[in-house]
Amino acid sequence: MAKAKLTFADIGVSVTVPAGTRIIEVSEKVGAGIVYGCRESDCGTCLTVVVDGMDNLSEPSNFELATLAEKKAGPNMRLACQTLVLGDVTVKPGA
Repeated sequence: MAKAKLTFADIGVSVTVPAGTRIIEVSEKVGAGIVYGCRESDCGTCLTVVVDGMDNLSEPSNFELATLAEKKAGPNMRLACQTLVLGDVTVKPGA
């Protein structure tokens, strides 16, 4: 199985994860500052800034795109509860 390095810039921690892992799953395990109020992007509290590696993430679904637009998220932001890590990426909390 393919692996990827997920780095949390806010706490300086890097973790090797299986490709296809959701950012939020790892964030809560390592104590990163990404907060969330759901797992299905209903609220958008898990906005995450992609510092590096945007091309190494899953394509956003229409639902995620709509939530990002509603929250007026920047082009370098994704929802941690929806985004799958496919290759090396660095993120930090967006709020």
